[in-house]
Amino acid sequence: MPQMELMRGVNWVAADTVTLEQLQKAKDHGVEWIAQTPFGWQKNHNTPELAFSSQRGYWGERDEGLIQTTQLARSIGLKTLLKPHIWLRNNKDGAWVGSIKMTSEEDWKTWFQNYRTMMLHYARLADSMQIEAVCIGTELHMAAVERPRDWRQLIKDIRQVYRGKLTYAANWSDEFEDIEFWDDLDFIGVQAYFPLSKKPAPTLSDLLKAWEPHVKTIEKLQRKFNKPVVFTEVGYRNIPHAAAEPWTWPSRGQATEPEDPATQERLYEAMYRTFWQKPWFRGTFIWKWYPHVRENGRARRDFTPQGLPAAQVMARYYKAGK
Repeated sequence: MPQMELMRGVNWVAADTVTLEQLQKAKDHGVEWIAQTPFGWQKNHNTPELAFSSQRGYWGERDEGLIQTTQLARSIGLKTLLKPHIWLRNNKDGAWVGSIKMTSEEDWKTWFQNYRTMMLHYARLADSMQIEAVCIGTELHMAAVERPRDWRQLIKDIRQVYRGKLTYAANWSDEFEDIEFWDDLDFIGVQAYFPLSKKPAPTLSDLLKAWEPHVKTIEKLQRKFNKPVVFTEVGYRNIPHAAAEPWTWPSRGQATEPEDPATQERLYEAMYRTFWQKPWFRGTFIWKWYPHVRENGRARRDFTPQGLPAAQVMARYYKAGK
């Protein structure tokens, strides 16, 4: 397996502007990559209509914003992973992008035609900007696992118009193990929200031990495909129970939940101590990094490490060995 550079990354949150100073603050923490996320919109998980617009959403999600952010980032040595997501409008009955599944072959054909149109647009944009890596899909479990031939064809089509590295961002829960087309990609992408402890404020020793079975599972997959592994998303909230369900977003009902920066800091330390020196592990994209640090209220219990001790843990590992 050829050695791939370490991807010292953050998932950049799109806004209505971006400045060099904002990007520089990320670089000051050792960041070398940012993931940028445009969106496609789908109404229902079982209907094939899928729309995207280069002129919709936050400025930073539109083509203009993606281009300017990439240019500014490159001017200070930051590289880009372009990582389109699907936004599912109707999430009743627990539906989410991982449950996208058509009810007929004809609908599957239409869905992949629509998805291919979106992805080829972003692949061409990425190639024109010499963006270094593209993620061909994010957490589309049912579509990815049940239709591997369609994904292999999509990868071929993308490689016809884009010359950089390709990955897929698979959910931690079963999906990353079930993907068949890792061999057609350049690295294995994992959305690494693995549950580690139900206890509030677990110790570092508890967390290191909790990682052990997950490491074995990831290593088994890595050996099978002989591809490097990157955590395309990983992050923890600033709360005592952050290790229990790391994928859970803060809700309005949790507005009074206490902050716990020490637990968040230990979670970062345990993750990096477990993976950073493994030869097959090639990086993290921390979820997530804002142009503006949000200082109070519910935002303090969001996933960002900004302004908290966890950011210094990230910076220490990112800067080591440079």
